[in-house]
Amino acid sequence: MIQATAIAALLSGGAAPVYAQDSLTVASWGGAYQEAQRKAWFDVVEEELGIKMIEDTTSGPADVRVQVASGSPTWDLVQQGNYSCAILEKEGNVEPLDPAILEIPGIPDSMKSDGWIGNLVYGAVLAYSDEAYPDEKPDSWDDFWDTEKFPGPRSMRRHPVYNLEAALLADGVPVEDLYPLDVDRAMKKLEEIKDDVAVWWSSGAQSAQVLQDGEVDMAMVWNGRAQSIADEGAPVSITFDQQIVLSDCWVVPKGAKNKDLAMKAIEIMSRPEVQARIALFINYGPANEDAFDTGVIPEDVAKGLPSHPDNAAKGFVLNSEYWADNLDKLVQDFDFFIQE
Repeated sequence: MIQATAIAALLSGGAAPVYAQDSLTVASWGGAYQEAQRKAWFDVVEEELGIKMIEDTTSGPADVRVQVASGSPTWDLVQQGNYSCAILEKEGNVEPLDPAILEIPGIPDSMKSDGWIGNLVYGAVLAYSDEAYPDEKPDSWDDFWDTEKFPGPRSMRRHPVYNLEAALLADGVPVEDLYPLDVDRAMKKLEEIKDDVAVWWSSGAQSAQVLQDGEVDMAMVWNGRAQSIADEGAPVSITFDQQIVLSDCWVVPKGAKNKDLAMKAIEIMSRPEVQARIALFINYGPANEDAFDTGVIPEDVAKGLPSHPDNAAKGFVLNSEYWADNLDKLVQDFDFFIQE
């Protein structure tokens, strides 16, 4: 009991203040992902603010639009993908964040804007079967395209995001010159490998399953999905070389009733020592780079995270602003490409 009391005091920084609102409603992705957030972050917020965080789930930006259009959002805080956050901001569907949140050190400028801030990091990475490639291992998107050196069926996301970037890297475009994307060049490069893509996956679960079942030998996947099946014994490895660094983020829906309390919750969850806790419960990294200096994350765990400095240096951050401006058209173009 003494130890529990000491931990609670450490997390709260002292006695919890009393707020007029006694609850805050947060919507995230559900499942193991949201359970990790509960243990890492929500419990800390509840302890420090003396409130209850009520949980709901979201399936994407359309949910936020509906909430805002109602004129009386029931959600105070919502998790989204980074380019979805950028889109919602451009649409005017989010509240501007308190400047103090954006000034928290350690979170890169590429993972925040006036209306959103990154909260965790994952990567779109190249994963492969150790049984299919027992000797030389693929470690670049050029290798992914090299079906002579690395034969076997592939899997890619049924979506232009990540695929266009990977295609351009495979075609020799330097990372610093990727954006704005040369779409015609990328689509031409994708045409070269289209017949070798046995599965265009539409969910993270599917991307991992086809690797686990041996349906494909190589895939573009989210690192956490590949790592989970590897941890279960699947002969699968990943490389962080040329990873596409992605972040999920917090937004406060326009008109949220408990806006001020939501801002305080974001501030708490963005602190390095709180950010670091997420890696203790799921194989995703903190968005705050200073979290790796807190000592909270065991070194062996830290080295397997996409946002660890060594791994982050091997990749690049997805340009959310580019995709916010171009997503709709490129999704249509990519659908036509798949169906041809």
